[in-house]
Amino acid sequence: MTSMMESDHLADKLKSMIRDIPDFPKPGILFKDISPLLADPSGLALAVELMSNPFRNRGVHYVVGAESRGFIFGTAVAQALNCGFIPIRKPGKLPGECTSVDYELEYGTDTLQIHVDAISPGDRVLLVDDLLATGGTMAASVQLLQKVDAEILGISVLIELLELDGRRLLEGHDVHSILRY
Repeated sequence: MTSMMESDHLADKLKSMIRDIPDFPKPGILFKDISPLLADPSGLALAVELMSNPFRNRGVHYVVGAESRGFIFGTAVAQALNCGFIPIRKPGKLPGECTSVDYELEYGTDTLQIHVDAISPGDRVLLVDDLLATGGTMAASVQLLQKVDAEILGISVLIELLELDGRRLLEGHDVHSILRY
């Protein structure tokens, strides 16, 4: 178990590997670019470790991640937890029978899908992504997992943008974030 001071030090180490890109993808947005962290072996390993630790020994059967950056951390967390990985994708990307959820974006709607046979009722899953912002994608992922009767143990993200209050859409779920801005 890491102390609060050690945890803050580790978070600061990770924050130093994330660069701010102003006005991306549009004016007024300050984008948190994780590319330098991904390129640093020790930074990537630390991020995966911190995202995995709260869910060790909790009997996770599968880590689930939505494309595309959820795949990056999701597969690494699945390996760290010694469990499988299940992808959530945009329409037309999965070859088998799928179930879908439509969700609201800032301008319009989008759809996410999962294979209907990827998870059995009662399988214990952990949702993983790089970022929790408005919570729309994560809330849609939760809805998909509820449709296949998965038991959602928690949600683990590297970065949470507190000002956008994405947690409000995830009430009742154990949300764990490493870096909060």
